Amino acid sequence: MTHTRLRAHPLGDTAVTITFGADRSAGLLQRVHSAARSLKAANIPQVEDIVPAYLALTVFYDPLGTSYEEISKTLLDACDRAKHSTLKPAPSREHRIPVKYDGVDLETVAASTGLSVEEVVTRHSRGTYTVDLLGFVPGFAYLSELDTALHLPRRAQPRPRVAAGSVAIAAAQTGVYPLDTPGGWHIIGRTQTVMFDPTRDAPALLAAGDTVRFERVI
Repeated sequence: MTHTRLRAHPLGDTAVTITFGADRSAGLLQRVHSAARSLKAANIPQVEDIVPAYLALTVFYDPLGTSYEEISKTLLDACDRAKHSTLKPAPSREHRIPVKYDGVDLETVAASTGLSVEEVVTRHSRGTYTVDLLGFVPGFAYLSELDTALHLPRRAQPRPRVAAGSVAIAAAQTGVYPLDTPGGWHIIGRTQTVMFDPTRDAPALLAAGDTVRFERVI
């Protein structure tokens, strides 16, 4: 894979965004995750949080202890060295999430894809999904490898409130809403699994690199 030149950009006065490329791919996401692991292992002073995304990662830092120029150079150097890092990813975990497929958009999804409701449920529940990253709201995991027959654009009109536990799809991904929040994905089911609990040692149930299976329940 050809590596594009890393670029740093300020995000307000307490964060730096390091951009790795312009085209989303599994290889680029792997490179971002590798850099995030290396930065965490480096324990760079003043770094407070590291948030990976599909094309970049954002690092939050204490501006009282360093300048943007200093921290951005340190981060760029560290990310560049990560290309040669021997750090291994954390062991992935497999999660099985029970789902009742009775979502308000299930019939609409079936009609839009030309499938029966039963086919939609079967295609969604037979897949093994990978957690690409967490974002949007705490604990929301973007799960890739959705069956291509289920690919649909987001709803034209987002809902002002989607209940926590709603299982939904949009574009090439699926996910579970961890909190009551606005949302524009197509809701096909619901789960009682708690995706985010701030009282847990690890508040988010899922982490990047984990795998997820959805199990149909009646």
